[in-house]
Amino acid sequence: MAVLDVYPEPTRALIRSRLPAAWHCAFADGYDDERQLAALHGADVAFANWWEVRGDTIRAVPGLRLIHKLGAGVDKIDQAACRERGVRLARISGGNAVPVAEHTLLLILAALRRLPEIDARTRAGEWFKEEARVIQRQLAGRTVGLLGLGAIGQAVARRLAGFDVEIVYHDPNRLPRDVERDLGVRYLDLEALLATSDVLSLHLPLLPGTRGLLGAERIRTLKPGAVVVNCARGGLIDENALADALRSGHVLAAGLDTFAAEPLRDSPLPELANTVLTAHVAGATLDNFGQMVDRAVANTLALREGRPIPDGDLVI
Repeated sequence: MAVLDVYPEPTRALIRSRLPAAWHCAFADGYDDERQLAALHGADVAFANWWEVRGDTIRAVPGLRLIHKLGAGVDKIDQAACRERGVRLARISGGNAVPVAEHTLLLILAALRRLPEIDARTRAGEWFKEEARVIQRQLAGRTVGLLGLGAIGQAVARRLAGFDVEIVYHDPNRLPRDVERDLGVRYLDLEALLATSDVLSLHLPLLPGTRGLLGAERIRTLKPGAVVVNCARGGLIDENALADALRSGHVLAAGLDTFAAEPLRDSPLPELANTVLTAHVAGATLDNFGQMVDRAVANTLALREGRPIPDGDLVI
């Protein structure tokens, strides 16, 4: 088997410790084609995380039988090439819900409190309590809108329960009423959600129908002074339109973990003081990663032995 993402030795050691003793594991040493294919030489299974797996890579490995995403989103894996070559594709549905939900709360609070700016100025020796009072906001008493209420969105809703907020949501598949009641959430249509939310947090997959969902027109319909948080996929948001809204003050602040181009480049967002930006690290906690590898190994063994794998994990 091959691991296609480039990991430091402690992470490699963790992966090795979770694999069956008989498995031979090759780790990629870089993301260029040559080193990706070197890791894949002779492999029948590939574990992939955040880097893309292109069609030409899939087609170049005749023995490849399974690509397993160590996460939930499979938008960076060429599914057409998988079908063409008969390569199975699996993921870990909801496997990183807890760390991503925690990071979402982190970004909501950090954006409201302008944490990067406060931190930088404090380190520089400034003491500016009254000026900070003007730019900081509290979460209590606000309406939080969750755009998408799958495993991660629901985990966020549970963690918001103690913050004295109203939680509203929109999802293409509305939840049963008893689940809404248990989570303490209220359903709204998309336009009402945008107009109502003081904080809008995105938790949708990147699909043809969701790409650019929060474009310039929809950003203009956001409640004035809203905060936008995205721990889902960068392609959901028009970054230039969001930057314009942040500059004008129509959007108060943004906390973003994902971007249209990663690593982050050619984006206006890093220039803005009212942003909190992290490098697609919401799900990247070592304690959760071991569980992700365990599930990927279990799914791989099940597919090899003709047994079913959990609902939602098998994509192709």
